[in-house]
Amino acid sequence: MGGDERARRRLRAPVLVIGLSEGGVPVLREILNALPSAFPATICAVICGASSRQKAIAIRHIASGCHAVEPMNHQEMVPGHVYLAPDDHHLLIEDGQVELWHGPKENSQRPAVNALFRSAAISRTVDVIGVVLSGTADDGATGLWWIKRHGGVTIVQDPRDAAFPAMPQHALETVDVDYCVPAGEIPALLTSLVNRRAAEPARRASSGR
Repeated sequence: MGGDERARRRLRAPVLVIGLSEGGVPVLREILNALPSAFPATICAVICGASSRQKAIAIRHIASGCHAVEPMNHQEMVPGHVYLAPDDHHLLIEDGQVELWHGPKENSQRPAVNALFRSAAISRTVDVIGVVLSGTADDGATGLWWIKRHGGVTIVQDPRDAAFPAMPQHALETVDVDYCVPAGEIPALLTSLVNRRAAEPARRASSGR
């Protein structure tokens, strides 16, 4: 298989974008540990307000079966890998790559969940799944709106299940979300959604469309 074909296949792979802050890292770890080992999606996450040390700990312990890294600029996205936004840079998605941008803060945050979600919505449209987990303030709500507007799927951790309900609550107030579920139900939901989306190109090819 040539490089161009590999790039096209990776570009078609669903992208899962996740936003969280206080109380969200244990939930993210729980979700990633529960996903299947051959999960056919790329995962990008922003942990708002975390220090370098906290992020380093998160990367080491987030999921034993995942390739979790802070990416380099213009790094190609690979399904099954987890890319965590580094300090003081927005994590963006463009043309199948992750982009690092030292742009203006959004919601007093850099990296910001909204920046990641918005770039994913514009770059990937219907292949994007956005998830807002436990956290404070309202970062992620506007970005989730962009994902919904561009045909992606939107998921919010049930605020009643979140250690810090503000982030998911603001998302619910801003967006007509597709799913609002407890953290324990998110892995099975993501697996079902991603497998369904990953199978769509194959079904279209077999039907000649």
